[in-house]
Amino acid sequence: MSVNYGSKRIVVGAHYGLRDWLGQRVTAALMALFTLIVLAQVLFTAGPIGYDKWAGIFAAQWMKTLTFCVIIALLYHVWVGMREIWMDYIKPIGLRLALNVFSLVWLVGCAGWAVQVLWRL
Repeated sequence: MSVNYGSKRIVVGAHYGLRDWLGQRVTAALMALFTLIVLAQVLFTAGPIGYDKWAGIFAAQWMKTLTFCVIIALLYHVWVGMREIWMDYIKPIGLRLALNVFSLVWLVGCAGWAVQVLWRL
């Protein structure tokens, strides 16, 4: 008969903790900085803001590229958050997998839509 002196620690999970925590903070900081840049452009635009001026803000290639980078950061931010919610609160494995796949497909679709919107301006 074996004797158990103490307990063995069983660690489960995918070990995403620090990477996801840091990813959420970096993407949030990037989105906040982008918001300040857009807000500054809107505030320092003379006259009323109509479609022409709004489209003009996003017409420059550097702004389109920055906006797309922020959209990718937003999609990663959302993916990490939704994955954590599904892992924490959805216990049936099949349902959790289906929700993860649906979330991922939805986010990839949103990225494609963002490309269309940005480069059609």
